[in-house]
Amino acid sequence: MINGSGMTFFSRLCALALFLTSSLALADTPRQPPQYVIISFDSASFIPQWERSRALGERTGARFTYFLSCVYLLSPETKGLYHAPDMKAGRSNIGFAASRQDVKARLQQIWAAHQEGHEIASHGCGHYDGTKWSAADWNKEFDQFHSILRDAWMINSIPGEPDGWQEFADNGIKGFRAPYLAVGPGLSVALVKNGFAYDASAVSRGPARPLDKGGLVHFSLPLIPEGPAKKRVIAMDYNLYVRHSGGFERPSEASLFAERAFDAFRAAFEREYEGDRVPLQLGFHFTLMNNGAYWQALERFAEEVCGKSDVRCVSYQQYLQETSAHSAGLHQSTEG
Repeated sequence: MINGSGMTFFSRLCALALFLTSSLALADTPRQPPQYVIISFDSASFIPQWERSRALGERTGARFTYFLSCVYLLSPETKGLYHAPDMKAGRSNIGFAASRQDVKARLQQIWAAHQEGHEIASHGCGHYDGTKWSAADWNKEFDQFHSILRDAWMINSIPGEPDGWQEFADNGIKGFRAPYLAVGPGLSVALVKNGFAYDASAVSRGPARPLDKGGLVHFSLPLIPEGPAKKRVIAMDYNLYVRHSGGFERPSEASLFAERAFDAFRAAFEREYEGDRVPLQLGFHFTLMNNGAYWQALERFAEEVCGKSDVRCVSYQQYLQETSAHSAGLHQSTEG
């Protein structure tokens, strides 16, 4: 017969054994990696969208990548400094800044975003289709992006250049996305030569892990199911705009389009979050298409998922800093 003190000792022994067994089981259970979400903006032009996106980052803790077009740092008086390959000087597919004051406001937004931990990356300058550009053409474009960004305060006679701006312009731009996602054989060579760490110009059938090829990491915007028929579309606002309204404004249906976009973003997220946790990439512009439907969907999505303890809403550069080929699954290409 076991007395009261013996029963207490036996119970404690059983509890200790159970605790040790549970601890060993937990130790053997592999930890799931965080679900990464990478949100980016192409061209980064209008000041209200700079302010709106930075406010979204502050609310949600998300950090974004802004793929900047350097022509938005040139005023009507200084636009002649840009000379695209095979074009006359002072021409651009997307225009230039509206005024010197507009340049100043954009420079202030760029610096504020940089200080807040967002990434500034390159979208080139004049938003031309570079499919047929040679490496030399791309080198010219990248040289101009660098010099215009570095000297933007001076060339526009704007006082107040922040301490650290030159260092940021010289060493802080690590990523690129091609206008129209249009790439050619000369691009990768020029990207490596100009010290870029990654290119975010590819498209994949679904969310895909980045591919490390020859020291340059390649990211892909995914095709995601969307709409009643679940037909795939590039996870970018412009492609949704064309899908929904043929590239023409339909403000009366903006609420429907926002709901469809949100549903597509959310479903794509859930598939990865509940599955292999492949990074989900979403792309946007500073143009408010269909009365801002896609920004509304973005804000709702970011507010819902970015605060989760096992979700990281980060820039491309942050993703590369936080992960490695061993821990995050950067695929190593076997190609030359």
